[in-house]
Amino acid sequence: MSEVVVVHWDLPRTPASAALLTRLGVERGVPEAIALRGTGLTRAQLDDPSGEVGAAQELRIIENLLGALDQPAGLGLEAGVRYHLTTYGIWGFALVSSPTMRSAISTGLRYLDLTFAFCRIRAETGEAAVRLVLDAPDVPAPARRFVLERDSAAIRTIQREILGAPLPVREIRFSFAAPASTERYVEVFGVEPVFGADETVALVDPILLDRPLPQADAHATALAQAQCEDLLSRRQARTGIAGQVRTLLLAQPADPLDEAGVAAALHLSERTLRHRLAREHTTFRRLRDEVRARLAEELLVTGGLPVAEVARRLGYVEVSSFSQAFRRWKGVSPRAYLAAAARGDAAVSPGGPGTPR
Repeated sequence: MSEVVVVHWDLPRTPASAALLTRLGVERGVPEAIALRGTGLTRAQLDDPSGEVGAAQELRIIENLLGALDQPAGLGLEAGVRYHLTTYGIWGFALVSSPTMRSAISTGLRYLDLTFAFCRIRAETGEAAVRLVLDAPDVPAPARRFVLERDSAAIRTIQREILGAPLPVREIRFSFAAPASTERYVEVFGVEPVFGADETVALVDPILLDRPLPQADAHATALAQAQCEDLLSRRQARTGIAGQVRTLLLAQPADPLDEAGVAAALHLSERTLRHRLAREHTTFRRLRDEVRARLAEELLVTGGLPVAEVARRLGYVEVSSFSQAFRRWKGVSPRAYLAAAARGDAAVSPGGPGTPR
């Protein structure tokens, strides 16, 4: 069986990876201003858990680092080992709660657009070995080695954290030239890599993939996968005029534009905006509520912020007003929602009953 998964660059990402790369640059002597040059990003945006970053912006940070550091071999490895399961939010939880490594790989590939990968990934399952093939044809040549190193090292880091120990790799090959020293590669992957190969690929014994994972939980993985599905569908839905409206509302959640302001930003009359949204089966009010509800969910559950802080970030002067709005969106109070989420109650998972549509 062979399956190729392609990352869609037009989908937004969380700022976690961009922040991680910027910190890596600072540690290597690259000022933050240099790392972020040409991205349009600020430190405040990188620190905002509800913010979003485009893949092109993240790639620009990579290019800035490589230019400032004179294209060092192995820098991608140093980035990749920092991508822990917690870096990915709900996607990481879906993997760690999977029953086996094989199912974790399947889930990870299914929702790859929720990660920070730039590589296309092809999984080939055979009797002798499972082959995980990475390539990055859409990445400019100067940054291609970095993303191959980073994404392969990130996969290795995730695998180690899921199992609690390194998964033995039978062989790993890289499609780029060998560095002056391979010591760090051996440390990360556990074997001496082959360089200058036709493709970047890791080979694993298929028997190892069906052993039970230490944190397997059928209920938790079902809930996490449902949340991944919802999050991915919402990101994919950010197209058309509704997508543009969501983008404008997300840009300043504490002081969102009203309908007139959004129409002006899109160079439309309010009447035309209403008609175009109606053709996409939505309204400005629904989109505003959807954005607020989504941000509230993520800030409460993923961000771990107190209710009062979430209310402030969403522009509510009174916590009671936010609580009333949240009850309208989700059918329960913010604190009841948090308690249910902690119990793993799927009825209040993102996209469940009460989520604005």
